[in-house]
Amino acid sequence: MARSKPSKQLSQAEIERFLVAAEALHRSIVKPFISPHCDHYRSTRVLHEALLKTVRDVTGKEVEFIQWNTTGPVRPPTVG
Repeated sequence: MARSKPSKQLSQAEIERFLVAAEALHRSIVKPFISPHCDHYRSTRVLHEALLKTVRDVTGKEVEFIQWNTTGPVRPPTVG
């Protein structure tokens, strides 16, 4: 049986599955209401930053699932 050569990047379908999982992880990280002065909070912030950097590296784009806050988009929508 011949070995196949591994792909150098994720397929579009794999990227979409990755984004769904990343969004679920994002929600699990930011949902707990804990004091910003505790070790658990600081640890989750480190994990969250790593997650956001990884999403940017994999997709080449800003993280879409956190561009909204309670008042509207963080950036104005692009026209084009």
